[in-house]
Amino acid sequence: MANKIDFGSSVFNELLERLAEDERLLLTHMGLVAALLYYHHNDREKKGYFRGSRSKLMRISRIKSIATYHKCLSDLVSYGYVEYQPSWHPSLGSRFRLAPLS
Repeated sequence: MANKIDFGSSVFNELLERLAEDERLLLTHMGLVAALLYYHHNDREKKGYFRGSRSKLMRISRIKSIATYHKCLSDLVSYGYVEYQPSWHPSLGSRFRLAPLS
C-alpha cells in the first residue's frame, strides 16, 4: 500500500488542514481534491499513482466547465498537491498521484 492515505490517519488530517489553510484554493479546487481522494481511495493497484477520467472527476467535483477543471488541476499541480500525467487514451484515463506532504 505505497503512498495510500488512510482516511483515519494523521496524514489525512494533515492534508485537510493544509488545504484549509491555503487561501489560494477555492471551492472548485476543494471539489476536485475530493474527487481525486475518491479515486485514490478506490484504487485497486495501490501503487501510489491512480487513474481517473476528466469526465468522471468533473462529475464528482461538480465542475461544469472543462476550462475550470484544467485551471483547478493546473493550480493543484503548481501548488504541490497533485502530480499529473495526462493521457489521451479514451478509456485509460490520466494518471494522478497525491503529492507527499512535507
